[in-house]
Amino acid sequence: LRGRVWKILLGTYRISALHYVILVERGGCAVYDKIKNDTFRTMPKDAKFTAKVSENMLSRVLNAFVWKAKEHPPSRLMNLSFSYVQGMNVLAAPFLYTMPELDAFYAFSNLIQHSIPLYVQPALEGVHCGLALFKSCLRILDSELYHFLRSKRLPPKLYAFASILTLSACTPPLDELLKLWDFLFAYGVHLNILCIVAQVIMMRDDLLKSASPMKLLRRFPPLRARAVIDKTVELIAQIPDDLYDMLVRHAYDPTIYDLLQPERGGDGETEEDDEGSYEDGEFADDEEDEEEGEETVMAAGWEVDEEELEWDVEGKKASVFVG
Repeated sequence: LRGRVWKILLGTYRISALHYVILVERGGCAVYDKIKNDTFRTMPKDAKFTAKVSENMLSRVLNAFVWKAKEHPPSRLMNLSFSYVQGMNVLAAPFLYTMPELDAFYAFSNLIQHSIPLYVQPALEGVHCGLALFKSCLRILDSELYHFLRSKRLPPKLYAFASILTLSACTPPLDELLKLWDFLFAYGVHLNILCIVAQVIMMRDDLLKSASPMKLLRRFPPLRARAVIDKTVELIAQIPDDLYDMLVRHAYDPTIYDLLQPERGGDGETEEDDEGSYEDGEFADDEEDEEEGEETVMAAGWEVDEEELEWDVEGKKASVFVG
């Protein structure tokens, strides 16, 4: 049932087995070696996942996506280029676990090309927008924690990059991730930014007491979808409307990336700083010198169970039966 619901929510109404076979039969694409370098590392410790999803299935879907994107780009995204970037293997994995390979290919393609196209551009513009928006949201929602992490020289790109890029799929267990994706696909994948903020705020007591908070942030605690969703819904009402609008649009609207970029000095050089952020109704840059974040995606062993979930987001109630 979950697979059918996801297809509807992602607008996956037409699939063609013949088209998929044609794409697969074209053989390895130009970045096939890069794909294979990642697929064998995808959730290798999850016995249920590896028993159901083979590496060949994952590499076929990713390889076919590159061929499809190259020859049939969506008309409304003609200025964007699609290929394979690291992290797409983790995004494709839950689809293959949840639905047949053919359905997984088309649902995954729709997510990438229509929901988060800027996340997978060569410069990962959407992910960097997400980092800037994460920082803005954390500053508004928990100023004390925000300034504490800043004092420790811990910009979001050091600990939130992978979670933004993969829609939190880098945090186990898989059964909890599937529930979180039910929520994100129903109400918008942009809410993943607030879900990550919620996870960090849920860690605040331990972080504030820690002499080395990066040790806690390097790998988030096991995902608890219900708690994260409840906290996210609580946080939504505290976000200014203009900031929330940018959250909604950042994964597909290039103008948000332009707006969030750090200002350039008169010499044309970009200041050594984190991404721009929202402050007092405007966007500003922090005066801090930061290291580059680790752009890695972690895998873990996960399991699955069955539950009915119900949320109220922005005054709308929805029930999603999963299992």
